[in-house]
Amino acid sequence: MSLNVVNLVGRVGGDPDVKYFESGSVVCNLTLAVDRRTRNSDQPDWFNLELWGKTAEVAANYVRKGSLIGVIGALKFDHWKDRSTGADRSKPVIRVDRLELLGSKRDTDPNAVSSYDDEF
Repeated sequence: MSLNVVNLVGRVGGDPDVKYFESGSVVCNLTLAVDRRTRNSDQPDWFNLELWGKTAEVAANYVRKGSLIGVIGALKFDHWKDRSTGADRSKPVIRVDRLELLGSKRDTDPNAVSSYDDEF
């Protein structure tokens, strides 16, 4: 049995980077800062997020730098060759299946949580 599930809650590091394809697909890339659960940690861990489809469109419309979000997804690795050196490169990316908008103009309203599931 295999299991690849990542659950994160944190603040978005920058505005969404959204790309629309001729096929009609849409992808959104974000960075997410997540506080580590230690007493001495004042530095967040940073994660690269990749969202597709309706979830990407929701992120493009409602998520901005500093937004508090929760995500559920799977860890994957993007691989490529460095153009200048030809060296193999890779980076970890969280492929988001579920996005939760945890903060809004009504941050104090406990009922202000919205969820969006990927259509895949």
